[in-house]
Amino acid sequence: MDYQNTLTYLYNSVPMFQQIGGSAYKEGLENTLTLDAHFGHPHHAFRSIHVAGTNGKGSCSHTIAAILQEAGYRVGLYTSPHLVDFRERIRVNGQPISEEYVIRFVEEERSFFEPLQPSFFELTTAMAFRYFADEKVDVAVIEVGLGGRLDCTNIIHPDLCIITNISFDHTQFLGDTLEKIAGEKAGIIKSGVPVVIGETTPETKPVFLKKAQEMDAPIYFAEENDREDYSGVECELKGLYQIKNTRTVLTALPLLKEANYRLDEQSIRSGFAHVVELTGLMGRWQKLQDAPALICDTGHNVGGITYIVEQLRQQSYRQLHIVIGMVNDKDIRGVLALLPREAIYYFTKASVKRALPEKELQDLASAAGLQGTCYPDVPAAVRAAQEKSLPEDFIFVGGSSFIVADLLASRDALNLH
Repeated sequence: MDYQNTLTYLYNSVPMFQQIGGSAYKEGLENTLTLDAHFGHPHHAFRSIHVAGTNGKGSCSHTIAAILQEAGYRVGLYTSPHLVDFRERIRVNGQPISEEYVIRFVEEERSFFEPLQPSFFELTTAMAFRYFADEKVDVAVIEVGLGGRLDCTNIIHPDLCIITNISFDHTQFLGDTLEKIAGEKAGIIKSGVPVVIGETTPETKPVFLKKAQEMDAPIYFAEENDREDYSGVECELKGLYQIKNTRTVLTALPLLKEANYRLDEQSIRSGFAHVVELTGLMGRWQKLQDAPALICDTGHNVGGITYIVEQLRQQSYRQLHIVIGMVNDKDIRGVLALLPREAIYYFTKASVKRALPEKELQDLASAAGLQGTCYPDVPAAVRAAQEKSLPEDFIFVGGSSFIVADLLASRDALNLH
């Protein structure tokens, strides 16, 4: 098989949450433990840092990886979902896993894993851990896929756990209250392992305190950190929400030093300043065009969109254009209620099966007082926004990671940089 055929096989033969949603979700760690044993427990071969949370876990994971790279470590980075290419999920020092490795892994191991019928994420996690061991990384930054307690990344024994924040997302699996969701995310807290909590609410803080006490795990709240150590840190990531992510990372760094990581101020400042270049991070308040400005962001739930709307308020423009699509398992009404009424909307859908049809989104948006036109795909919607915009206008593209993925995949056709 070549690389594209291998991906087609992976996407079609193991259930993929990115494409189909809930039916791809497998609760429990049985398959993960079986795969882990088969591959010789590869996660024992490297140190690790475990990052969970509703929003911000990707940005925090990439930033920590960038800092560790600048400090001279060989760093594995495992994140999800990917935006343009599957290989984005598994990186070493910013370089994606090779196509050849993915092909060989599937060809050599399918006779073992096919009878198991693992989910896409179970199989991808096993591939990542095996790859990091083969590549002899010093440390891997591992982002939780969904939840924490039963997530298949939760077999690692990290040097540090981070939980960025708790908001409503994936409620069909994690629970319908902030306390229940926090309980699932708190499942990554390990015996004696320090944990940093990025942001709390009155509902979630007691959950984290109780779990940390049960596990005898030192707990640190980033909200209580005054950040004086690194005043004036220059962050390449410009989203408003990155202020809290920065505080979370800065709270984590002294704990990594206590765990004998060599981190100097230059590495820390350089990691923050060059995270995109060092790790390949995309889709976080990412600017793709000037005059009119075109920004995309992967924020896709009430927590993420709240920050985006606030940031949009801070921009200066003649007219705001919003290209938006969502997937069908999100709190769509909750997101639409936050969006600015004065914008012109371009309703569209991403190229995944979970995408909400654009006409349904338009109807829900209309009920929320938002007006606009439907387009069958992201390039058509963005092209329409470009054509209707003057140089002093502002175009925002988002609502879903998959909308941003389709935008980035069609950058050349849309003349975006």
